[in-house]
Amino acid sequence: MRPAARGKSIGSLNQVRNLNRNMEPLIQLQPDDIYNQQLVDNVHPADWVNPTPAGRYNMVVIGAGTAGLVSAAGAAGLGAKVALIERGLMGGDCLNVGCVPSKAIVRASRVAVMVRDAQSFGINVPENWQADFPAVMERMRKLRAGISQHDSAARFRDLGVDVFLGSAIFTGPNTIEVAGQELKFKRAVIATGARAAELPIPGLRETGVLTNETVFSLTELPPRLTVIGAGPIGCEMAQAFARLGSKVTVIEMARQILGREDPEAAAIVRESLERDGVRFVLGAETKWFELRSGEKVTGCQRDGKQLEIFSDEILVSIGRTPNVTGMGLESAAVGFDLKKGIHVNDRMQTTNRSIYAAGDVASKFKFTHAADRMARIVIQNALFLGRKKAGSMVIPWCTYTSPELAHVGLTTEEADAQGIGIDTFTQPFSEVDRAVLDGTTEGFARVHVRQGTGRIVGATVVGENAGELISQFSLAMTHGLGLKHFASTVYPYPTATEAIRKLGDQYNKTRLSPWIKSMFQRWLAWTR
Repeated sequence: MRPAARGKSIGSLNQVRNLNRNMEPLIQLQPDDIYNQQLVDNVHPADWVNPTPAGRYNMVVIGAGTAGLVSAAGAAGLGAKVALIERGLMGGDCLNVGCVPSKAIVRASRVAVMVRDAQSFGINVPENWQADFPAVMERMRKLRAGISQHDSAARFRDLGVDVFLGSAIFTGPNTIEVAGQELKFKRAVIATGARAAELPIPGLRETGVLTNETVFSLTELPPRLTVIGAGPIGCEMAQAFARLGSKVTVIEMARQILGREDPEAAAIVRESLERDGVRFVLGAETKWFELRSGEKVTGCQRDGKQLEIFSDEILVSIGRTPNVTGMGLESAAVGFDLKKGIHVNDRMQTTNRSIYAAGDVASKFKFTHAADRMARIVIQNALFLGRKKAGSMVIPWCTYTSPELAHVGLTTEEADAQGIGIDTFTQPFSEVDRAVLDGTTEGFARVHVRQGTGRIVGATVVGENAGELISQFSLAMTHGLGLKHFASTVYPYPTATEAIRKLGDQYNKTRLSPWIKSMFQRWLAWTR
């Protein structure tokens, strides 16, 4: 979509302005208990009074998710006059309906498995134990409410940020209106994030499916849960709910779960989920949803055959849509795409050179840590004439199943597609003492280096705490450390990081050519 001429307003301007008068958060969290009340009191207080705009701002930030909060706090901390606008819940998806609640539930499900498998460690537990799902969800809400203080409107006000609650609309290339007030800016940052994609599947709304915005409001465990999509969210929630007692079926169009991951690593995760009772229907396209006699039915097609899957709840975990509408981007001459989001260059600058964008609304990397890093790039470039490039970022990611699956850099397929020759080294956790002692031998650490060198171009870890271990490779890739440096680093014993040291040893062995080995042998014979 091409940006409109500078100063041109959109036809629905009055409609958008009316949104500013609605101070209710867009995401309605349930149940209405003390923890959710505490959360809302922090991140969208009902009695909040927007400040009076203070002349021209150095930076106006739209969106108080990770990218917006980091931009606002960082700029204010450096002395800039900053305004922060949020129409929903501060903290964004990560705090309210993403990372924080999901990992709390994942952790509870892991404890359930520790109890289930305690006998294998010589620990006896009652045979009739069961997970208390309402208590699991209450714990999640309590922890989320406590963490919300860090993202609260009051905290950011105390940091020197002018916090405005309401919908923002650009009224020109350097002006924004919120709740009937006009804000002028030198620079602006669009950090409005993304939301769950609404799939064009018949019966979706009528059946009442769950998304990441509603699944964390459950208070009772669904006996049967159908999950649409075997990406990171789908796999994490499928395993967690199965471990807590649901009978879970996952429907995925591709033949592999976690499609962008190393196939061997993804297969290990799949086997683990299947042992936990998750059933996969792969290579199947979801065609329709239906509410039938109190049951929720998913109709899908696989290999030309029609399948019907019955459940009590359906969780749709496919795709994210950038939040780009309703802001008057055309009035600010900001180019955007309804599917890919805000158009930015490598310095996170939009088609309006005074306006930047960061986070899910402008990036293929839809991770909290990527949004954080992009915001730091924006601060340097927008306020201090920096020339930092987003393309230089090394972005790892992790799927928090058991075992975890983490990755950074190129896969084998990507290296082949780019014509990059690689050497690959793999260290199974079955040969790592700590993994043997902990009973977590499933998985491996794998690293790709440029052929004939130790320069790391990619790595995959599938195993216990893979999300922690992948950081070793991220650090090395960011600072140009070769694989040989792992072999010369002393790690505490016994730890899982021994796998990384062993990878360094594997690489060093390849450097011991027959000629060098013969020279060593001659030297040692001569010095005997």
